[in-house]
Amino acid sequence: MMNKSNLSYNQPATLVLFDVDGTLVYSIGKRDSRCFAHTYEHIYGKAFPSIDWKRYPHVNDTTIFKTVIAEHFDRDISDGEIPTFLEHYTQALLTLRAETPHYFLEIPGAASAIKRLLDHPEYAVAVATGGWQRPAVIKLAHIGVATENLLICGADDKVSREDIIEAALAASSEAGQVYEKIVYIGDAIWDVQTTRRMGMDFLGISFSTEQNILQQAGAVHVLDDFSDFDLFIKTLALAEPPLAMGAK
Repeated sequence: MMNKSNLSYNQPATLVLFDVDGTLVYSIGKRDSRCFAHTYEHIYGKAFPSIDWKRYPHVNDTTIFKTVIAEHFDRDISDGEIPTFLEHYTQALLTLRAETPHYFLEIPGAASAIKRLLDHPEYAVAVATGGWQRPAVIKLAHIGVATENLLICGADDKVSREDIIEAALAASSEAGQVYEKIVYIGDAIWDVQTTRRMGMDFLGISFSTEQNILQQAGAVHVLDDFSDFDLFIKTLALAEPPLAMGAK
């Protein structure tokens, strides 16, 4: 990593990568997950196996979709199949937010935290989500996160969460940018597992996941939400890779 003394004045020292679902946004009653399942059932006429994402090889919309298609039809997806599904799915997400906006919440302080990071020259910000990009934009826009100039890397054409994070890292470093610190912020066990495999600093958000679950999985630092921005910044600086399972 580059020493901070070598960074130019306007060069961000820290890259902050955010997950979306459960980290920045939250749907009461798993409505977004159920929307994914209901869209599949509407198109294919078969019961969606499970919205317990841990049952799939990777918690990644592309892999989840391909896995279910293979289970039901014993084939790979065809050209244009994901775009067709996405069109129906995104329209359903928009309809849900128009009809019942109160079920789709901002994790406290999330929108303000992103804006304040973007306004600070020391930080660069990107989104690396296991969902596809278009749904992520809809979800973030609903809670007031401006996405026009925000780098968002999703599961589009990606198989694993590592692939998504690597794409976000590459896009964030296109101009030769080197960061002193890179932190991934997520809410789920698979976020802990992914960052541990990658040796990446991790900060857990436990609004929708109990702190002890993330800590038992190896997360060293966990916050409830972003409502205390000063505490968030202090904890961001302390973030480190998750511990191995069973380590103390």
